Amino acid sequence: MTDLIQVKVPDIGDVEGADVIELLVNVGDQIENEMPLIVLETDKATMEVPSSESGVVKNIHISVGEQVSKGDLILDVEATTDTSNSSSERKANDKPLAKTETEKEVASEGAKEELQKEVNETVNLQVPDIGDASDVDVIEVLFNSGDFIEKDQGLIVLETDKATMEVPSSHAGKVVEVSVKVGDKVSQDDVIGRISTQVKSENKAADAKPDEIKSAEITQSEPKKAAPVPDHPLMKKKRSEGVIHASPSVRRYARELGADLTKVTGTGVKSRILKEDVRNYIKFELSRPKATATSGGLATPEMPKIDHAKWGEIETQALTRIQKISSVNLHRNWVSIPHVTQHEDADITELDAFRKSMKEEAMKSGTRLTPLAFIMKGLVHTLKQFPKFNASLNHDGESLIVKQYYHIGVAVETPDGLTVPVIRDVDKKGIYQLADELGEISAKAREKKLSADDMQGSSFTISSLGGIGGTAFSPIVKWPDVAILGLSRNSMQPVWNGKDFEPRLMLPMSLSYDHRVIDGADAARFVVHLAATLKDIRRVLL
Repeated sequence: MTDLIQVKVPDIGDVEGADVIELLVNVGDQIENEMPLIVLETDKATMEVPSSESGVVKNIHISVGEQVSKGDLILDVEATTDTSNSSSERKANDKPLAKTETEKEVASEGAKEELQKEVNETVNLQVPDIGDASDVDVIEVLFNSGDFIEKDQGLIVLETDKATMEVPSSHAGKVVEVSVKVGDKVSQDDVIGRISTQVKSENKAADAKPDEIKSAEITQSEPKKAAPVPDHPLMKKKRSEGVIHASPSVRRYARELGADLTKVTGTGVKSRILKEDVRNYIKFELSRPKATATSGGLATPEMPKIDHAKWGEIETQALTRIQKISSVNLHRNWVSIPHVTQHEDADITELDAFRKSMKEEAMKSGTRLTPLAFIMKGLVHTLKQFPKFNASLNHDGESLIVKQYYHIGVAVETPDGLTVPVIRDVDKKGIYQLADELGEISAKAREKKLSADDMQGSSFTISSLGGIGGTAFSPIVKWPDVAILGLSRNSMQPVWNGKDFEPRLMLPMSLSYDHRVIDGADAARFVVHLAATLKDIRRVLL
């Protein structure tokens, strides 16, 4: 016969009015005993409420946002039984059934212990399934020979043109050999090391019962499954529809990070979502370029693949890590910030003459006096007159964050690409100190010794090509700044003084700015003021 059984909130301690934050089943679902039904949250913990019955869900009596306590009705289950026992008789029969199941588990565990014993075995650590990628760069090795590592512990870090990922260990034990190094290329199933681990071996006892052997083998097989690489763009898999299997702690962790669990691929037993899965999903989402709310949805399609070799001989050169990161940032800045560039020439004849007159004196104290140190002081003087240029547009686009500090980013060329270290508090430093810091930070950039903090917190940026050449260019604004000053090579030019032409040393300047914050008239006034300041550097004293 068919019975309609009520499933209620069990004893959840002294908690009253726990919030329902997630429903894990729907009407019509087939559920099993102990299967999670709802997720509750209190001010102290998050917990799953399991089902006390098996059957088909007929009615759900609660919804997300409600509060429940012990004994409150959750849902109705339609269960099919093969006996006409009353409800009280069925409940009375629950205890012996539970005892029988317990006895079976004890028997199974006993059989497993008899059939298995731990032995040491050396196994290969291999690259798991990483999708259709091959010859992936190893950029970091996280383990050494002799280390004791845990299952799922990161072994190496791989980098493709789309993402960076860790490869976890499929076993726990002591590392016997490391077979890869930074710079190697690996593919699926490549051996990256060997590990001494404890495995279970079967005891072929003559008196072991066949059903016990089968039970022990099933219990033994699950832990030996190799751990797949957590969700990343090389093995993107679609989650199957239905219940999301994750522990309360993982659900809370996902909510804290803003991760949608329906889009996370679980790598645990029966596709259960682990904390590592959530972490790797967030890493992947942050690593790939995408349109943002402030970009107006400007996303470009992928470029078609072209076989350039059919037209002649080619050579493929890998981009450096800096170039890959820069390409993402530059693309984001270009498509999300409406750029306009204003050009102006500054007469730096007197400034350069003063610099040269002080050059020998500066060298006695070990300072290499460059024009850029003077330009930075002149720039800060102008920024104080035009504070809108020393600002950032708030993430919501509704307000402007005007900064009271003057941290100037300076683009530096390195063998691996451009970096932009930041000189802080330029307004509080003298010319000699700025020149020294420029030399020090440029050397750090070329030696790859810049820290993340060295490249953050700018309020304005300078990109100088003066040592190379060119007459003008349009630099890309470095978000979150709203403007960037490009400097080209200065040159001696004839300038009309009202009576005749005289030779003057002219510096071409190119100011790119965010047109959402700055209009053309303000940009023109800014570069005119800066040009006047550089023409007579004594203005910074006013």
